Amino acid sequence: MSVSPSPFTVSIDAETGAGSAFAEHYVKHFREVADIFVDTAAAAVVDGDSVAYEVYSNERTKHPGDLVFGTSIVMPGLIGDEFMMTRGHVHEIVDRAEVYYCLAGQGVMLMEDEAGRTIAEPLAPGNAVYVPGLWIHRSVNTGDQPLVTLFCFASDAGQDYSVIDRSKGMARQVVTDGAGGWQLRENEMYLPREQGDESS
Repeated sequence: MSVSPSPFTVSIDAETGAGSAFAEHYVKHFREVADIFVDTAAAAVVDGDSVAYEVYSNERTKHPGDLVFGTSIVMPGLIGDEFMMTRGHVHEIVDRAEVYYCLAGQGVMLMEDEAGRTIAEPLAPGNAVYVPGLWIHRSVNTGDQPLVTLFCFASDAGQDYSVIDRSKGMARQVVTDGAGGWQLRENEMYLPREQGDESS
């Protein structure tokens, strides 16, 4: 059995998302997520070595009752008319919830249930979004600065990214409205999920 960690404190820079004592850090370059954007021609001209997003977190354990917390930093930009976003996931233990608290930037938490029902909650400094279990979710940066959020979820939850891939994305996309804001649009590539697909 794994051992639960000792208490600790992390000092977080709200503008960059970096922390003084995070144990884990990974970077997703654009070439690793280019396939999530519908406009393949627009994605093809983006520098593949550019940073799409990065994540800091404490050490992940499988110890019951432990929490994973950290920061997600999504870079700004448009790929065609879609905003930069994370790949998105549902939890492997599908009833596990997650909380996101916006530290800096502007964005949207795009959420979808197994029937394709979509809820898009704005992210702005001071906003906290609760993502219930069973809901697929991804962070979308609709601003011109990095979108920095603090997240927290059960350490045994795991993350399943393949559920979005199998459906060719989420049912709706977050796109520019042409006037400095955002709107939702139907994803024409979307393949409806079968009931219970999140747990497959």
